[in-house]
Amino acid sequence: MRRTNARGAVSLALALVALGLTGCAQPAAPVIEPVVMEADDLQGQTVQLAVGQVLDIDTGSLAVDSYTGEVADPDVAEFVPGREDGGALYNPGVKGLAEGTTTVVLKNSDGGIQNVTFTVEVDR
Repeated sequence: MRRTNARGAVSLALALVALGLTGCAQPAAPVIEPVVMEADDLQGQTVQLAVGQVLDIDTGSLAVDSYTGEVADPDVAEFVPGREDGGALYNPGVKGLAEGTTTVVLKNSDGGIQNVTFTVEVDR
């Protein structure tokens, strides 16, 4: 009668399972670098974004949370308000959601600042 090494069989089984699981791992989604522009430079411009990419709007000396945005086609892009959180400042922006073209109008609640109107074109 032949005896099998139980410890060796278990080790082999675990190694095969681990090898199989590594083949199932999903690749990480690529990181898409944001497009950064100053609010003053956006008037009349066309900004190219990929789906999932963000336009980071530098507000200069104005408060990051003083801007609101209206997106003509919310299926194409969305406005992301600026905020302060725990001492960190997050600029307002526009995120590309789906292929298409839309107009964005930025307004500032500080008053005396003209609206900024620009176009966003989103591609795959």
